[in-house]
Parts: sequence; structure tokens; C-alpha cells
Amino acid sequence: MSTRVLAAGGGEFQPPGTNSVIYPPFVAGITKPMVLLVLSIIIIGVFFWLALRKPSLVPGKTQFAAESTYDFVRNTIGRDMISGKDLRPYLPLLVTVFTFVLVNNVYGFVPFLQLPTMSNPGIPYGIALVVWLVYNAAGMSRHGAFGYLKHQTSPPGVPVGIKPLVIPLEFLSNILVRPLTLSLRLFANMFAGHLVLLVFIMGGEYLLLHGGVLGMVAGPVALVLSIVLMFFELLIQFLQAYIFTMLTANYIGGALEEEH
Repeated sequence: MSTRVLAAGGGEFQPPGTNSVIYPPFVAGITKPMVLLVLSIIIIGVFFWLALRKPSLVPGKTQFAAESTYDFVRNTIGRDMISGKDLRPYLPLLVTVFTFVLVNNVYGFVPFLQLPTMSNPGIPYGIALVVWLVYNAAGMSRHGAFGYLKHQTSPPGVPVGIKPLVIPLEFLSNILVRPLTLSLRLFANMFAGHLVLLVFIMGGEYLLLHGGVLGMVAGPVALVLSIVLMFFELLIQFLQAYIFTMLTANYIGGALEEEH
């Protein structure tokens, strides 16, 4: 992450902007976010392989961590959103989504990496597209194509005269807008948190080096606050992984449930 804060021809502070999450290719079209995405797949795969290659009745630390992650997703997220036997086929997806989003978010906390890859909009949009395909396919498999569309767009108990207004709105909300809002929430939080941290880090450096006497006081304060914010951002990173997975489970559960 660059910490250059001086303009080319002067001494004004240049605040970070959208270019802070745009990285040019460094070899053969490969960018830093692409490398981090592949690295996250390797990290998650190796973690679960090491944890479960020789499972024991009394788990070691790695096995305990893997089982705790699985139990957290199943018991805290899955069972609240997807009923009964319907949950099991979708647990691998939910665990994958949770761990994948979490690892890529936590990159923003790791020194020298300091880039939550979910702050690049194309990545959460790609995950949301997969989720969209899964929950719509699940609903159509359960109810049939026509039955699923009716299930999603025509809530029971709505007066017939109002249905011409309700059906298009429900179709727009439940079928078209969901993947956009699902991904936008994750992207916006990671992008905003990344920018806030950059402002404190780069601003603190600028004040310390070029702010005179006042900067000698304000600069270190800003840098200390940036450390505090990093730990707060770590909490946000976990919460966003939880929320994304919870909404994924909620959409799948809603697609599978029977009409009342």
C-alpha cells in the first residue's frame, strides 16, 4: 500500500480515493486482488485439509478451529434460516461463502497486504451471482418454475385488486435486486473502511512530516487512532462475512419454504 501523500508539485495532502483499490497488472494481466483471491482459496483448502485429514475424537487446535467454524455456520446461521433436512445440502456452500468472504476481508488487517479484496466491486458481485443462481435453482427445483415465480411475487393474502402493483414490485425486489443489494452492502463497507484507514494513516504521516509543531502532536494521535480503527475494522470484517452468509441462507430458505 502506497503511503505517498505529497502532490507532485507541492505540499498539499492528497486524500485517498477510488484509485486506492485499483491495482494495475504487475505481470501478464495478473493484479494484486487476483493473487489474494487465489491465495485465499489455498489458505482455506489447506486449513480444512490439515484439520480433517486425520480427525480424532479429542480434536487438536486446527481440528477444533475447523469444527467450530462449521458449527458456527450450521447452528448460528443455517438452522435459523433453512428448516430441517433442507439445510444439509447447502451447508458446504454456506461454510465456503463464510470462510471465503472472511479471509478476503481480513486481508485488510494483514500488514503489507492491507487490501480487503471485497472492496473491489467485481468480487462481491461475482459471489452474489453464484448465490442468486443457487437460491433460484433451489426454489424452481422445489416448486417448479411457475410455482416458484408465484411463490416469490404473489404473497398470500394480498387483495386481487392490488396484485397488479405488488407482483412487479415483488419480482423486482426478490428476483432482480437481491444480488445487487447483497454484494453492494459488502463492497461498500469494505471500501469505506479501507478509505477511512488510509485517511488516518496517510494523514498522520503527512502531519508528522509536514505539519509543523501542531503536526508533531496531531500526527502521532492520528497514527494511534488508525491502529484502534484497524481493530474496529476487523470486527466489521467478521460481521460482514456473517451478514453475507446469513442473507445467503435466508434467500435459500425463503426459496425452499412452502406457501402458507
